[in-house]
Amino acid sequence: MTESKNRFGIARRVIKALGPGVVTGAADDDPSGIATYSIAGAQHGLALLWTALLTWPLMAFVQMMCARIGMVSGRGLAGALRHKFPRPVILAAAVALFAANSINVGADLSGMADAAEMLTHVNSHIFVILFGVGISFATIWFRYHQIATILKWLVLVLFAYVITGFIIHPKWGTIAHAAFVPTWPKNHAQWSTLVAILGTSISPYLFFWQASQEVEEEKAMGRRMLYRRFGATKDEIVSRKIDIDIGTFFSNFVMFFIILTTALTLHEHGLTNIESSKDAAKALEPFAGKFAAFLFTLGVVGVGLLAIPTLTGSAAYALAETFAWREGLDQRFRGARWFYIVIIFSTLIGVVMDLLRVNPVRALYWTAVLNGLLAPFLLLGIILAASDRKIMKNQPSSLPSVIVVSIATILMFGAAIGMFVF
Repeated sequence: MTESKNRFGIARRVIKALGPGVVTGAADDDPSGIATYSIAGAQHGLALLWTALLTWPLMAFVQMMCARIGMVSGRGLAGALRHKFPRPVILAAAVALFAANSINVGADLSGMADAAEMLTHVNSHIFVILFGVGISFATIWFRYHQIATILKWLVLVLFAYVITGFIIHPKWGTIAHAAFVPTWPKNHAQWSTLVAILGTSISPYLFFWQASQEVEEEKAMGRRMLYRRFGATKDEIVSRKIDIDIGTFFSNFVMFFIILTTALTLHEHGLTNIESSKDAAKALEPFAGKFAAFLFTLGVVGVGLLAIPTLTGSAAYALAETFAWREGLDQRFRGARWFYIVIIFSTLIGVVMDLLRVNPVRALYWTAVLNGLLAPFLLLGIILAASDRKIMKNQPSSLPSVIVVSIATILMFGAAIGMFVF
């Protein structure tokens, strides 16, 4: 009886802990991420399946360090970095983030609209406008706790990719070998895909979103004054660690099944010319069946609804903290006008990109360039801020965290160099 009570207590604590970490992890699997993982599976089969295991701990430690900055300093990431670096440096990073996120929004809206067109046969341009307007309106109209609840439920749509993976009846012995026995990339194509996977998994917008959501969570608990948000209890930190570990695991779990599904269907039948999630969904149907293709397509729409608010929101947080504007999803439009204008403008850029028929694959290339250059420098700044006892109110990140995030930083610098080499 006591044992069952303990299990129930643990389960209840885990469920209660789920929040910003799960949403941030799931948002990483946006339509452009799905396209990247689909390309990895279609072009290289199971050769890069092991990357789903590699990126999980790296992503978890990075996101936890960002969360800790928000929880302990009481500020978002840009707000904390302002106390470590000159404002022009933070402004340059915020503007680069805004540019990369807006391009990513355009690519995601395009992917969602193409998926919706496949499901309904209605012109995709109509869906781009509907999705853009609808997501912007919802972000402005609903308050933080409502948005957080909606985003947490949208996470469930990612199970579509796990179900699709089981529908094709993979040989689990072969899968386990590919997952747990890494193979060194054999050519330039595999190296460049590895760079793309790293850039997609450890992305700058997630850093800003995670830290800012910690501030929003504390404001929702009534800690609206900055000094009341200083510091975090051991229980709060452990709860967030559980949340982030689950969120990042789920993100990489879905990545695993997308690579697996496309590798065992498209790659095995010689269909390697995949440039988008739409191409992957179309090509999947003859080999995995209509239901699997439907789930794959539906997932693209669902994750776009989840990811776009995090893309526009993270850029808005970064710029608001840089210029000391009033910010937060708990504010009404009148109270945080510039914060919401950034969200609207970022979405508008994405809509215009699609209406001007900007190639989403080419757009994602430039997003990768911006993120690839920005991410390692941001990670370096995050390490310095998280290790600063003054900023962190005598609760700096632990040495193991600093070591793992330093490894991620070195890998991202390598990815940035590799992006130009390849």
